[in-house]
Amino acid sequence: MRKIIFILTLCSALLAWPVLAAQIINIAVVTRPGMGQSVVAEKFAEKVNKGNSGYLVNVIDSGKAGDETRILQKLQQGMLQMAVITAGPYDQFVPEVEALEFPFLFSSYEQVDKTLAGKAGEVLLDRLQKAGFKGLAFSENGFRHLTNNKRPVHNINDLQGLKIRTMNSRAHEALWNALGAVAKPYPFPINDVLAQGKVDGQENPLWVVTAYELNKLQRYLSMTGHVYSAHIASADLKWWLGLPEKDRAMLQKAMLEAAAEQRAASRTAEQGILERLFKQGMVMDLTPDVASFKAKLGNYAARPMFQKPETAKMLKLLFAGE
Repeated sequence: MRKIIFILTLCSALLAWPVLAAQIINIAVVTRPGMGQSVVAEKFAEKVNKGNSGYLVNVIDSGKAGDETRILQKLQQGMLQMAVITAGPYDQFVPEVEALEFPFLFSSYEQVDKTLAGKAGEVLLDRLQKAGFKGLAFSENGFRHLTNNKRPVHNINDLQGLKIRTMNSRAHEALWNALGAVAKPYPFPINDVLAQGKVDGQENPLWVVTAYELNKLQRYLSMTGHVYSAHIASADLKWWLGLPEKDRAMLQKAMLEAAAEQRAASRTAEQGILERLFKQGMVMDLTPDVASFKAKLGNYAARPMFQKPETAKMLKLLFAGE
């Protein structure tokens, strides 16, 4: 009987071995489950966790690992293995990322895909290595639009003096100040900031407005599309380089597929979101005078932040759409 028990125990242990031996990958995002960055992380986890990959992905969502800047710091410190973060906060670590946040850089999703899937996107992801990140893929936040709770904003004159919440990004702060607004950086989520009247408005893709019910705190929507906002999936470079080459290839493939699926789903949902926000009472300007915004910016590429050699080179690649 003891021999039989020993054999059964040994078999159970052997069957459990792949699970017990799986390497944990902690991937952090600031969005709630089913939203934005979380969708990418969830799809990635689904692809990696099925079968016997040797890895088990654990998604840390809803900002439980900290705000986006803190998450990037944890990647650098080896406290996390992976993250999906809005591109903007990367500019605190890799200034060239500011080029991707250049106002009115893209006019369509087709242009976005061609550029970020080409040389410009490849170079930008590679540049993250100097700050200790392995850039893996671009997923999507979307084109950013302006909301506020003070007055309709149709042209640049309507914007003057409005206090606008921005993410912690030098490029975004500089943009709104240049446009004549007053930039106020606050980490996401921002419902309390809006509810307490610390700012008049904010700017985000449509899905953020509806998912976080910002329309309950903001009356006016202007479809400015002033910046295309990407998410960047990245890994702790030191950890990544320590993985076997075949495993890196498997994880890279899974992330690229997850990012592509998230972009497609996000774009499909946009029209429905706009209709829902309208029905819920937002006052919308679907065709604001974007030309007046561009005129106010003038030769924005001449600003010092875009004249730094590496940033200027990155911006040139992005403009070329290579």
